[in-house]
Amino acid sequence: MAFDLLLLVGSLLMFFSIAVGKASSRFGVPVLLFFLLVGFAAGTDGFDVLDFNSPLLAQYIGVLALVIILFSGGMDTRIADIRPVIAPGLVMATAGVFITAMLTGIFIYVVSNFWLINIKFGFTESLLLAAVMASTDSASVFSILRNKGLALKENLRPLLELESGSNDPMAYLMTIVLIQLLQGDVSGGFIVWTFVKQLVLGLAGGLLLGRLAHFIINRINLDNDAIYSVLLLVVAFFIYSFTAFLGGNGYLAAYVGGLYLGNRRFVHKRSSVRFFEGLTWLAQIIMFLSLGLLAVPSKMIPIALLGCVISGFMILFSRPIATWLCLTPFRMFSIKARSFVSFVGLRGAVPIVFATYPWIAQVEHSDQIFNIVFFVTLFSMLFQGTLVPSVAHWLRLDLPVKKKDKLTEFDVDFSDDIGSAMAEIKVTTNMLFGGNRLIDLNLPEHTLVAMVKRKRNYFIPRGNTILEPGDTLLVMSETEAGMNETRQLLEVGD
Repeated sequence: MAFDLLLLVGSLLMFFSIAVGKASSRFGVPVLLFFLLVGFAAGTDGFDVLDFNSPLLAQYIGVLALVIILFSGGMDTRIADIRPVIAPGLVMATAGVFITAMLTGIFIYVVSNFWLINIKFGFTESLLLAAVMASTDSASVFSILRNKGLALKENLRPLLELESGSNDPMAYLMTIVLIQLLQGDVSGGFIVWTFVKQLVLGLAGGLLLGRLAHFIINRINLDNDAIYSVLLLVVAFFIYSFTAFLGGNGYLAAYVGGLYLGNRRFVHKRSSVRFFEGLTWLAQIIMFLSLGLLAVPSKMIPIALLGCVISGFMILFSRPIATWLCLTPFRMFSIKARSFVSFVGLRGAVPIVFATYPWIAQVEHSDQIFNIVFFVTLFSMLFQGTLVPSVAHWLRLDLPVKKKDKLTEFDVDFSDDIGSAMAEIKVTTNMLFGGNRLIDLNLPEHTLVAMVKRKRNYFIPRGNTILEPGDTLLVMSETEAGMNETRQLLEVGD
């Protein structure tokens, strides 16, 4: 296919994915699932728009996308929010993944050898399949919790985001070690050393390189402000690749580096964060589309029964058992909270990306492993992803979302480091009862009108500016409480 035609088809697929994803939100279905399905439809078993059959290229795309997603997720996470749940979050990200993999692996071995005749996995192969699926998917968790604005009691949201952002290293380590076990002998000492090296270098690399990046960004003087966002993207890839080059876990380093930078002040932070928000969506779309193109739906029919059985076991048994064992020592969580965490074991792009490692290594039954993982992911996103808000509501763990004032007439914003609150207030006739000059308005202290919009014109007012009904005021106050007082004073006559 000519490059121009490939670019045309790719852009149309991405546009269609965005349009379908927008429609999907009305039905409560995770938008990322539709990106996968669009890839399905465009693949060889669908309309055969693109012939994409390279697991290595899909893995490269997945790695790049995951670095962006984890780095951005770290930047959006406040340390103050996760501090109370660091211990249970890390236990879930390590021991929870290990227990889930072991229980699921044993189950897969028993089922495939003593029940289903057409598919038989060895014990190590069963553990490998389970390890690939053991971690929760950061893209899916971040997408559902943040895009749906789901607020939860008992610090559950930061717990789930911390777990999903930091549990990939454990699943990755188990996947790599089990592949090596299938290809040759691996000593116990090697496994322990690899585990320690991956985690220690991953944490140290993310923290130290994050601090170095913070120092450089605040002291480098770039001529174009937009380049700071590009610089931050370079930092994300450098943190991942340099840590991985040293033998550490690059995924963990990317998340920790983003977490460090997101909780520090640096030049043009707000514009850089917004840049990453859009880039994260682009990364998710490309990653899920490419993985959907790589999959062949017709090959999943023979493994559909096994996929359903494994999905059911993980949802009903292995994930809940691992969650309760890990969270039992932490009495801060109620029974309802542990039940909810047990349910939110979302699978997504990460297990599919990890499933390409056995495929590339040409492990026996690697094609079946990939198809099963893909099927389990679809089942998880369709069933668990759709029901997350409902389950939170049934367990009475959801909180009313506090909506911030959204500026529609004025496209302005300030850094989160500035405590000022902004709002748009329409001028009414009653509001001008005491006089039609700006100085006549009953404004509290530490509150000012920064700008006025009259029809299509914008201007900065002065004290003697004449206001007219229908004008829109951009009002600023030092605090939210001050803004609420301003509203009450201005709208008391309405």
